[in-house]
Amino acid sequence: MKNLQVGLVQHSCTADRDDNIAHSIKGIREAATRGARLVVLQELHTGPYFCQTEDTGNFDLGETIPGPGTETFGHLARELEIVVVLSLFEKRTAGLYHNTAVVVETDGSIAGCYRKMHIPDDPGYYEKFYFTPGDLGFTPIVTSVGTLGVLVCWDQWYPEAARLMALAGADLLIYPTAIGFDPNDSAEEQQRQRDAWITIQRSHAIANGLPVIAVNRTGFEPDPSGTTAGAQFWGNSFVAGCQGELLAQASSDTDDVLCVTLDLQRTEQVRRIWPFLRDRRIDAYGDLTKRFIR
Repeated sequence: MKNLQVGLVQHSCTADRDDNIAHSIKGIREAATRGARLVVLQELHTGPYFCQTEDTGNFDLGETIPGPGTETFGHLARELEIVVVLSLFEKRTAGLYHNTAVVVETDGSIAGCYRKMHIPDDPGYYEKFYFTPGDLGFTPIVTSVGTLGVLVCWDQWYPEAARLMALAGADLLIYPTAIGFDPNDSAEEQQRQRDAWITIQRSHAIANGLPVIAVNRTGFEPDPSGTTAGAQFWGNSFVAGCQGELLAQASSDTDDVLCVTLDLQRTEQVRRIWPFLRDRRIDAYGDLTKRFIR
């Protein structure tokens, strides 16, 4: 496939699961109407970002895979004949949960899953309380529209994850995301954080010669415990080309659907002039498997 039309669905979330799913479905339908054959949803798009607090009751939000989410979006993918990337709070068994991206094929079947590997634990982002680190590795998912290097949120800060997906044959890198800033931070600090988020992912595109799709949620979500000022998710979902160029970018504070046509042949062209994979010193990188060298 030479060209691939992709869609990104960015929206705010509430405590009403049905309403959140309706927002996702509306965005998917709009993207499909505009020609998208691959549509990507944001991280944990069926509900609020519950990791602002540590609450055992939130484990009730988990669902099996296959389960309600894959059934709903599988039917939609089959109806529209598109590939959809969703993000679910997976209940694998009692006491074992993952933050899992699921790729649904055009026939509604599950093409594959990716379980989030890097799990943060920071004020307002208490993910280690909920999510077991992934055990499926950095393995791209083969679909009818291409081989997808799906990663999730915190993974996007790690060049190792992007590189391993590229080395395993990914045609593009995809990051469902839920990231925002503390409303009490200064405007300057908020800008620095958002710019860093965009810059690191554009660098993955450049270093690997691959398009990057990043889909973030938007809107303010209060801290249920009242301990912090809550999270202001900064939106800005975007698509970057193989040289890091921004092809499309959403707003910071509104629901949005982006549609972009990717030229999948550009990877070959770009890697010929920037042969980073050729010049890697794989004989000298052994220390990368260490936590710290000294």
